Amino acid sequence: MMLSNSFNKSAIGAGLPTAQSQPVYRVPSRTGLRVRATVADETAATQQQQEEERGREIRRSLNKTGRYVRTVKNDPDATKALDADGVGYSLTGLVAQMREEGNFWKQGDVTVKLAKAYGYCWGVERAVRMAYEARRAFPGRSIHVTNEIIHNPEVNRRLREMDVNIVKEDPQKGKDYSKIDNGDVVIFPAFGVGAPDMKYFRDKGVNIVDTTCPWVAKVWNSVDTYAKKKCTSIIHGKYSHEETVATASFAEDYLIIKDLNEAQYVCDYILKGGDREEFMKKFSKAVSKGFDPDVHLNRVGLANQTTMLKGETQAIGKMLERTMMEKFGPQNLQDHFMVMDTICDATQERQDALYEITDDPTIDMMLVVGGFNSSNTSHLQEIPHNKGLPAFWVDTADRIDMANNSIAHKLHYGELKVTENWLPEGPITIGVTSGASTPDRAVEEVLERVFRMKDPNFKGIQPRECAPPVLPTH
Repeated sequence: MMLSNSFNKSAIGAGLPTAQSQPVYRVPSRTGLRVRATVADETAATQQQQEEERGREIRRSLNKTGRYVRTVKNDPDATKALDADGVGYSLTGLVAQMREEGNFWKQGDVTVKLAKAYGYCWGVERAVRMAYEARRAFPGRSIHVTNEIIHNPEVNRRLREMDVNIVKEDPQKGKDYSKIDNGDVVIFPAFGVGAPDMKYFRDKGVNIVDTTCPWVAKVWNSVDTYAKKKCTSIIHGKYSHEETVATASFAEDYLIIKDLNEAQYVCDYILKGGDREEFMKKFSKAVSKGFDPDVHLNRVGLANQTTMLKGETQAIGKMLERTMMEKFGPQNLQDHFMVMDTICDATQERQDALYEITDDPTIDMMLVVGGFNSSNTSHLQEIPHNKGLPAFWVDTADRIDMANNSIAHKLHYGELKVTENWLPEGPITIGVTSGASTPDRAVEEVLERVFRMKDPNFKGIQPRECAPPVLPTH
């Protein structure tokens, strides 16, 4: 598919239909193929619901509008703004200096070891950069993001300060897009959006800035391939996560499983059969419309939410492979099971780096920095927890109470916990990592608060120019 290389301003408002006068909502739908509208004209609403296209057709049609862009302009002024706001890569601060010191830093009694892979991934930095570039490319225009651009509170706060509207979702009604008018700019976040939203904004006549991570799009390609080959997509992910909702909308038949236990349940059902009613109740929110486990589990292909644990996705793949070989015979495996490599490099690298650093016997505790609604960060916290190493997951430095030596931190299964006297007296070695949606500034602020707690006379890290980080080219 050919991609637009620049923001097309000439199409704004040129012969476009007028905005609807009634609220328009994207109602969560497990089919992923309908946009539901609240309009005065019920007939028009019915027609809109019936105008369905396959997800892949909607996706491919966006570029034909002349109002669609998904490339970075590398605007130098945007780079300066990212650095000034602390939402890009560190170029002069502590993290930048640690990169030049072998990911190592010693400040008084505190020794810090930074994981080899940490923080912003290429796709996330790209999304934030494109949002900043969009604000510069469309001065005075109303700009909206269909969800948080990434799962980081500081980044989303900065966008709001730039007068970028982040659309919130009502648990009952879905998302209200009624304030988005023809000629406005709509940004798709790094996780992507589902086919219904793509279709809605394509037809509405807005300018679209698509920051979807190419690795997410790679997963979409896999479920598209499975659909063409009449395979059910088994998606390893969380059914309510934005990325998985989007992925499901590009599949035909699908089943979403969150972990090894659910995978084992599905494999047992494939081999032995079972209570169909119980199966459908268990996965009621995680299957495609019309799903029948007695029909749709005979040919399957594995896909994944890119932020899930690499090892778990691979284990699920092996379970499904063994199950299909046992049921249909090794000679027939290729007719009943498919798997494509859709594990995100960034997720894999951060997990591998954390396994490595937690094997270091000198590490006393881990600090994990990242948004509390970040799936990939939750898995980073899970790794040291499972190894029995004290690990504290915080989203911002504000979680550390310096006066009382307490820390409010989140556990990987969701509980927010306050730990008293978390920072011991005397020398300590701290391992540090951060989620793929976490800018370097967040890590720097957390560490500087730790340094200040250990040494009240700490005056901060003096900035100095450092070499930029080495970035991937894909």
